[in-house]
Amino acid sequence: MRKLLLAVVLTVQAGFLFAQEDKGKAEKKEGWKGSGTFQVLFNQAAFNAEWQGGGSSNYAGNISISYDLNYSKGRLTWDNKFLGDYGMTKIKDEDWSRKTNDRLELNSVVGYKLNKETKWSYSFFLNFRTQFAQGYEYDDTYPDGRKKYTEFMSPGYLQFGPGMLWKDSENLKVNVSPATARMIFVSDRFTGENNVLTGDPYIDGDYFGIDKGETFRFEFGASVSGYYKFKVADNVTMENMLALYSNYLDKPQNIDLNYTMNLNMKVNKHLSANFIFQTIYDDNAVSGFQVREVLGVGFNYAL
Repeated sequence: MRKLLLAVVLTVQAGFLFAQEDKGKAEKKEGWKGSGTFQVLFNQAAFNAEWQGGGSSNYAGNISISYDLNYSKGRLTWDNKFLGDYGMTKIKDEDWSRKTNDRLELNSVVGYKLNKETKWSYSFFLNFRTQFAQGYEYDDTYPDGRKKYTEFMSPGYLQFGPGMLWKDSENLKVNVSPATARMIFVSDRFTGENNVLTGDPYIDGDYFGIDKGETFRFEFGASVSGYYKFKVADNVTMENMLALYSNYLDKPQNIDLNYTMNLNMKVNKHLSANFIFQTIYDDNAVSGFQVREVLGVGFNYAL
């Protein structure tokens, strides 16, 4: 885990070198400001019957929306970011299409500057995340070859708390909250008498840390979240989002991590190539790192 954290830190630190070139000195306008993008990514591979190199024909698509709605007046700021992603892939001769991505997330931070000159603010943040659709685990031992494991609001996460916000610009900010409440919500159909996947007797904590028959888990700890977007080269930008959380009440040394990097290579106003990398560590969900990568040609529309 230390190596991964080091890699994330180095990636972000490297970006600071590029950020200095992009800093604008323009006067900030007060009031509401909204902007965002709608994007469609598509991947496809095909092999005919004579192809000897191996491989299976497949196609995949991913739809994403990112929208920022920010407010600024005097020493008060209020930053809101909505993220929605959904992707599917279909491999030839497989019975089921499979999800490649599913995220619904809202981030909101209110800040009040200590004074007009500083970049530090008193803050209060809220983060909510879940998924749009049902998720499955696939195994030939299941009657239909798959079994439902997740769904909308199972799990659902809600975090909020006071803290301190350091904000250099809309593209570079860090929020630290040493008193964060986190709530995890699940459906009781997954925490009943038997384990949803194995059929064995349910053991407390098996499903996202939730006890048998329960639908809710409360945690209290510390969180750090950061956002950094910078220009790598002409028509190439990198967006980084990092969230860390430690639960004071249970194994505080096991730090939850959620890092997403989006590298956008713009071709023209509407076409781009994108590389998305995300890694999650949450020992309540699984004892290891969750990793996903998406590379494809994208269609963009500014909102």
